[in-house]
Amino acid sequence: MNVPLLDLHAQHNQLREELHSAVLRVMESQQFILGPEVQALEENLARYTQTAHAIGCASGSDALLLALMALGVEAGDEVITTPYSFFATASSIARLGARPAFVDIEPHTFNIDPAQVEQAITPRTRAIMPVHLFGQCADMNALVDIGTRHSLPIIEDAAQAIGAEDYERRAGSMGTIGCFSFYPTKNLGGAGDGGMIVTGDAEIAKRLRLLRVHGSASKYHHQMLGINSRLDELQAAVLRVKLPYLEQWSAAREENARRYKRLFAEAELVDKVALPHVRSDVRHIFNQYVVRVPERDKLIEHLKQSDIGTEIYYPVPLHLQECFRYLGYSEGNFPAAEQAARESLALPVYAELKATQQQYVVDVIRSFYH
Repeated sequence: MNVPLLDLHAQHNQLREELHSAVLRVMESQQFILGPEVQALEENLARYTQTAHAIGCASGSDALLLALMALGVEAGDEVITTPYSFFATASSIARLGARPAFVDIEPHTFNIDPAQVEQAITPRTRAIMPVHLFGQCADMNALVDIGTRHSLPIIEDAAQAIGAEDYERRAGSMGTIGCFSFYPTKNLGGAGDGGMIVTGDAEIAKRLRLLRVHGSASKYHHQMLGINSRLDELQAAVLRVKLPYLEQWSAAREENARRYKRLFAEAELVDKVALPHVRSDVRHIFNQYVVRVPERDKLIEHLKQSDIGTEIYYPVPLHLQECFRYLGYSEGNFPAAEQAARESLALPVYAELKATQQQYVVDVIRSFYH
């Protein structure tokens, strides 16, 4: 049996006619940049994320960069964030000449540890950027409290967490700005790169709309130094087709996670495979289903031989990346993140995954240990 980590064909086959019609609609209109498709998607996603404003951009990476620019982060500033995330979390900070100030993660959730955030605040700190990793929100009550007491804005890196909730509040709605990615592997994925920024602050939203078009409110007149980062009409049209299915797909991922929990328990593997920890009063939408095993690399090879797709998120923590050597961090600075990088392993969890495929995955893992 073949079990891929993700099967985009299965999703596409269900939506083929709707998607083809949406793409044709844009082609017939010959309007490709910041047109009615983008505007409609922005309005729909503002409602979905429980925010007042949504601003489309070219990628999730650009969403983070634009958010920092809108808050005035510049060279010499510091932004507190996690060392255990996708590269763009830290690179967006460094690209502006600011310093990523890393704080270790909670071992069970993989998210930034609020208990360590406050001690990392310095006079140069300008923002806090938590990541809702793998589809589960960071502890936003604690982080918002810290941000409020120190007058620090919070940028939610919610690239993997659209639809996730923390005490019934949607990811992206709890901080000053929320950032999303529509990379094809996301729960809401486009046909290429795309991103969205959400905020409840009308003035910040106005700045973001300027910044994404070279800082220009009218053609050839520039009020700010911005960048070119626009969500195109084709991507917006594709995402508008998919958005009504998002809740259904995320619920299917949640059900697959519950099934894995039952299957691993029945196989008597819970003492060997650390399953994802779901915080109370949250909704985990399982963009990834990440387990932890000390024998990670050997298990990956065993799964590969049985045609089961896996992925490592992430093999090298950000503070140990070669390009961040200048920050002065070294191995041992963030032990929880470093251990997660050695032990974490993503298993298939996509919405169309069959129960028989999940049983096969668990059976193959059981054969590794017995």
